[in-house]
Amino acid sequence: MSKGKILIVDDEETLREGLQTYLEMEGYETDSAASSEDALKLDLKTYDLFLLDIMMSGMSGKELAAKLKANSDTSHAAIIFLTAKDSDDDMVSGLKIGADDYIAKPYSIKNVLARIEAVLRRTTMRTTTQGVTCDRNSLTCNVDGSTVIMPRKEFEILSLLVNNPGRIFTREEIMHRVWPEKVVIADRSVDVHITRIRNKIAPYGKCIISRSGYGYGWQD
Repeated sequence: MSKGKILIVDDEETLREGLQTYLEMEGYETDSAASSEDALKLDLKTYDLFLLDIMMSGMSGKELAAKLKANSDTSHAAIIFLTAKDSDDDMVSGLKIGADDYIAKPYSIKNVLARIEAVLRRTTMRTTTQGVTCDRNSLTCNVDGSTVIMPRKEFEILSLLVNNPGRIFTREEIMHRVWPEKVVIADRSVDVHITRIRNKIAPYGKCIISRSGYGYGWQD
């Protein structure tokens, strides 16, 4: 079983190939690219971590990192800079972009492996605790790992949307599922509940999308 999928982007062929060999020996699935431009031709959303050289001809590693963090398909992935630039200013600017670590060349393989393991461990923890989840067994809602208390009807609506991402439910469908008992409920009741839910799950309220004249859905 792979320990993670890594893309190495470095214009030094010897370093790139050597690092790839060691990572594969350690159980990582790896690919490599000789430039940022070549990297952008790949299916980047499949990678868990990017090892980026900063100083490359054409697009720099920092520019590539900024593109990765700006794209919702790759913003979750970890980034480690491998570079000969090791001043404090370089390190700070790299971390501000969103990099998770910064390793100066020349480096030892043992150090790189240890840093990769640490970064992937942090990233996995971050991924599993972020977002909105609804547990129907315990009837609890969690936002970024913290329990959010909400009334039963609000929980039922949120659970319906979260557990069916991409699907739009009409107001009539929502009312039928959440208020199965034969009571008279106005369409406006669904809208009011949605507004309350959005406020309670901030900043993920924007994930509840609306289709004018139709209903609501969930989109990450």
